[in-house]
Amino acid sequence: MKKVLIIEDDQIVANIYRNKFTVEGYQVEIALDGEVGLELVKSFRPDAVILDLMLPKITGVELMKKIRADPDFEKLPLIVFSNTYLSNMVQEAWKAGATKCLSKANCTPRQVIEVVRSTTGGNGQPDAAPDAARASRPQPTSAQLLTSTAAAKKATADADEAFQAELRKSFTENLPATLGGLRAVLKNMIKAENEAGRVKAVLELHRRIRALTGNAGIAGMLPIAQMSDALEALLRELHEKPKTLNASTMRTVATAIDFLGALFDQASQPQRDIPPAKILVVDDEAISRRAITHALEKAKLPSINVEDPNVAYKLLSDQPFDLVFLDVDMPGMNGFELCTKLRGLLIHKRTPVVFVTSLNDLESRASSMMSGGNDFIGKPFLFMELAVKALVYVLRGKLDTTKKPVAA
Repeated sequence: MKKVLIIEDDQIVANIYRNKFTVEGYQVEIALDGEVGLELVKSFRPDAVILDLMLPKITGVELMKKIRADPDFEKLPLIVFSNTYLSNMVQEAWKAGATKCLSKANCTPRQVIEVVRSTTGGNGQPDAAPDAARASRPQPTSAQLLTSTAAAKKATADADEAFQAELRKSFTENLPATLGGLRAVLKNMIKAENEAGRVKAVLELHRRIRALTGNAGIAGMLPIAQMSDALEALLRELHEKPKTLNASTMRTVATAIDFLGALFDQASQPQRDIPPAKILVVDDEAISRRAITHALEKAKLPSINVEDPNVAYKLLSDQPFDLVFLDVDMPGMNGFELCTKLRGLLIHKRTPVVFVTSLNDLESRASSMMSGGNDFIGKPFLFMELAVKALVYVLRGKLDTTKKPVAA
């Protein structure tokens, strides 16, 4: 029997994976922090380790370095769970000896099991029959093998579907309490009287959103997992850089949590693939355009960027976009004028428009709203703040347009 060690500080996520691997015939142990995980690697001697990068006491990267430093575990498969947006930490994980890096928000238990199988070279249960006994058995025909394989695949698919349905049911039932907890911590963050109070609330909010990302990913709730994954990364950055906790970033966090509430309301509906988004970025400064497109790339949102507002208006006249980012101070036509003109186009009457500008005064904010803008981000901005804001608008639009009545 092959052995798997799961090092994960979220007890619920760890238990779900333990149960799934146990059903598949694996012997499983769990560690809830890096120190216990390191001890179990030496005593349990697993055939594969699944670990989160964000662990208490010893981070996932440091833990891998310690494991790889032991000659006995130089080739031990280390399968890493990470936040999609922690690109620097993922790079460190590869350098530390990760065998495979998986996104918690986008990976199902079945996919994790298949990765373990491929890296360990087999299933959980060994073949109990000796070579001689196997040789004496009647060999199945090709047709029998095909039938048997098809039946096994169908049985596995049926079991996975039932398992996923059970997880979704449990996940959905807990969402009202989850949302209530998130809003209570958000309220504490907003009302905190000093930086220390805000940072403490941000850390607690990060912990809760991180748990939500893992649970939503396992349950196959892709829109929730995608949104919470990005918000988790923003909260981590806000905790590490307290000076970036300002009215703009806190407003973005609040907007994201409100949108998660809307996603929770749709959680009982069938989950569909989200169509690709189309985003336009208009700014006459090349560095600013690159900063915005880089932030969008972090959220895997493709974009078209142009420097001339007149060219932008021609593009907007010819084709629909899901979201538009506009600078204000541009030659020929400023952002407010362009926004007013695009609102005159039938296909863009309701397209979300976000102004990204160094003009951060009250008059500019008022002008952005009066011209038809939906939101405002002042330069300089955090990449993850812009990514979170973009995801809110894109997902909201996509889910509104793809939502269909559910049959009774």
